[in-house]
Amino acid sequence: MKEIRIIGLLITDRIKEAGLTQGVLSEYAHLIKSRLGFHEVSEDVCSRTGVILLQLSGNQSEFDLFEEKLKKIDGLEIQHMIFKT
Repeated sequence: MKEIRIIGLLITDRIKEAGLTQGVLSEYAHLIKSRLGFHEVSEDVCSRTGVILLQLSGNQSEFDLFEEKLKKIDGLEIQHMIFKT
């Protein structure tokens, strides 16, 4: 059975945590099939919070290492979706 893995990242302070998060995403770029980011922007303000959705491919041991690095970043919440096809 094949799996489609999606993880969602909530960054609570983009100004503080975006650089650290981007570093981990770059390090594990080979796992990322698709990446989509959201944050609120207007003429007056750019939101400090943001959401990143990632579609992953690879093996479980790589996913575990990737997630462990992400968990070390303060202000980052991780959610999972796994679809079996």
